[in-house]
Amino acid sequence: MLSNSCKYGIRAVVYLASRHTRNNIGIREISKDLGLPSPFLAKILQQLAKQKILNSVKGPNGGFTLKKKPESITMLDIVKIIDGDNLFKNCLIHDGACNDVRKSRKACPVHDDYSVIRSNIDTLFRNKTIAELARVADTSDDIFI
Repeated sequence: MLSNSCKYGIRAVVYLASRHTRNNIGIREISKDLGLPSPFLAKILQQLAKQKILNSVKGPNGGFTLKKKPESITMLDIVKIIDGDNLFKNCLIHDGACNDVRKSRKACPVHDDYSVIRSNIDTLFRNKTIAELARVADTSDDIFI
């Protein structure tokens, strides 16, 4: 459902949120603690920094911190930045957005069923904040590692 990039992005933002009182956290430390490849993770975090979710500082004391409060960042924010909104628009079977597919042909056999699921996923991602995920992560040593 979500790309590895998106999953890694969510994990990294939750990691940073659970350490929000610290200064910049370097990419090596983040990738080591989460068990993720540094170059790949760095690209993801730069993407989130460009969209103003994270601060990025270069140099020997550089690294990443949250730019926004964790209560104001939702899973949906991160998913849309990294994976886009295809999950919420595209047909499960046909290529393209459901609205476009329905204009040119009959809806796919699972359209009505998937519409309900898609709506539930949208609601979950829209309402679940990084602060909530960080609280859960703080109570379980390895939930995101």
